Amino acid sequence: MQTHIDSASAAGLAWTKSSYSGNNGNCVEVAALPDGARATRDSKDPHGPALLFPAPEWTAFLAAVIAGEFPAK
Repeated sequence: MQTHIDSASAAGLAWTKSSYSGNNGNCVEVAALPDGARATRDSKDPHGPALLFPAPEWTAFLAAVIAGEFPAK
């Protein structure tokens, strides 16, 4: 699987930002890919690169977040 997209805006994806995000521009946006993988990008740079995560890795990441493995600072 490819690890990134050079120009996230050119990928034609529907990007979503967390409802917990403020308006300060320091957000990560996520887009679902047809194969279940996810793309992530910095909301401050929508024309920049996006990182790609295979579906199993994204599922494991979400499970770790839900389990509290990444405590808020």
